[in-house]
Formats: sequence, structure tokens, C-alpha cells
Amino acid sequence: MGSVRRASAWLGLVDDNGDESYYDEEYADYGEGSERGDTWVTDPRVQVASETAEEQGRQIATVTPDGFRDARGIGELFRKGVPVIVNLTGMESSDAKRVVDFAAGLTFGLRGSIERIATRVFLLTPADYMVLNAESKRGADGFFNQN
Repeated sequence: MGSVRRASAWLGLVDDNGDESYYDEEYADYGEGSERGDTWVTDPRVQVASETAEEQGRQIATVTPDGFRDARGIGELFRKGVPVIVNLTGMESSDAKRVVDFAAGLTFGLRGSIERIATRVFLLTPADYMVLNAESKRGADGFFNQN
């Protein structure tokens, strides 16, 4: 009997009858053509979360460019109305500055916004998105005020 099963039996969560046939069935190796071979088929009525998000327009892209040549991909995603998180931590300083300048111009031109999330990480949001900043609300209600 497995340690989890013994612990569950000791806590009274399962019956401790010593029957381990359940585990034999669970870990059995089923080859092709067996009666259990089709049990892992996904129900076609279930829609994958990424497909649902894409249909509803709920996507956020994360881009880690290697150089300035990857800025075009950022621009194409942003023009589609997708918020983009740009991680510049792996880039050289000169190329990172060029990408930030490009992103700033892109967001200005499309009436979006750019916000620094962390050191060398930026969030580009289209005009129809609003970023909620939790830090500005901390001081307002005094919950985190340690005066």
C-alpha cells in the first residue's frame, strides 16, 4: 500500500481493506488496441482555454527580443490590439534603448500606453485597456500604512 493511501486510511478518509487492485489497474501498461486505449480522448465539446481566449480577444503576449530586429513582432502584436509584455533583460543596453524608443513611439501613435513593470520589463497596452495599479490604492485606505 502506498504511503498516501496509508495516511488516508489512518486519517479515516478511505477504507483500509488492504485491497490494492485499484492501484494495479491504475498503473497498468495498456498497449495499442486495448479497451482502455481510447480513455484519453478529449471530449470534442470541451474547448481549449487558449482557443476560447483567442475567440474572445483575451490575450496577452510576452516577448523577449534578442535584438532590435524583433521589434517588428512587438509592433504587429500591438497593432492587433494585444497587450504586450516586453522583457529586455537579455539584451544589450544600446539595443534595449532602441526597443524602448520604438515601443514608446508605437504606443503614442496608436494611443496606447507603456508602463515599466520591473527593471527592463515593460507593459504595452492598447487604448481600450486600463491597467489597475494596486500600489496607488495601498496608501488611500491606510491598510499598509505603518505610521
